[in-house]
Amino acid sequence: MLSTVRIAAISAAIAAVAATSTAAFAQKKYDTGANDTEIKVGNIIPYSGPASAYGVIGKTEEAYFKMINDRGGINGRKVNFVSYDDAYSPPKAVEQVRKLVESDEVLLVFNPLGTPSNTAIQKYLNSKKIPQLFVATGATKWNDPKNFPWTMGWQPSYQSEAQIYAKWLMKEKPDAKVAILYQNDDFGKDYLKGTKDGFGAKAATSIIMEESYEISEPSIDSHIVKIKAANPDVLLIYTTPKFGAQTIKKTAELAGSRCRSSPTCRPRSAA
Repeated sequence: MLSTVRIAAISAAIAAVAATSTAAFAQKKYDTGANDTEIKVGNIIPYSGPASAYGVIGKTEEAYFKMINDRGGINGRKVNFVSYDDAYSPPKAVEQVRKLVESDEVLLVFNPLGTPSNTAIQKYLNSKKIPQLFVATGATKWNDPKNFPWTMGWQPSYQSEAQIYAKWLMKEKPDAKVAILYQNDDFGKDYLKGTKDGFGAKAATSIIMEESYEISEPSIDSHIVKIKAANPDVLLIYTTPKFGAQTIKKTAELAGSRCRSSPTCRPRSAA
């Protein structure tokens, strides 16, 4: 299900497109991708690959635009939502966005997901003056209107989010030994920086381990075993869904094996 924030973003995007189209209608002059009957909106999202769990977002957006069309569209224009799979791969993202712009001739690229993919397409879309609208990643790099005026982020900053976690830990678990697992790219490094900023002077003593993984790894079990050996009290997981699920599963398995080997260990009931 789409979050309230995401639905609000989609609604805002539709309103923005509608306003643009209305002005164009008055002048009978349109940008590529818009005419009297249609607004062509492009999108890339990982329907396959290591981040395929995010694919449901693209399907939900498609359903939302269908609802808009079923209700008459935007000022009589139907939204033609063209969404392609980029497999969370930067080269594939570039290929698919070039297809959207040069073959499908979309008006804009809406809500493209993923820090690596958006990094790969940003310069191309800005050179073509195609809006990279409501980028679906919280990396801080999207806030650069001077160099990339056609890119507009919308998601809360990963750094700000991580600062909130760190400040909560300092309040609720001030003596906790913290380990961090993060994806080795701008996505994960933003979370890592935000965590350190949140801890401030306590970062050096609170964070006992920083462990990164590559998105190309089929499994991160070895990283979890390594983290377990450091014996942290808290593990911060800054991953995409596949690796988050692997982390939770392997952590539970290791905790279970520890209980089986200790006569004093008892599983805690669910709270």
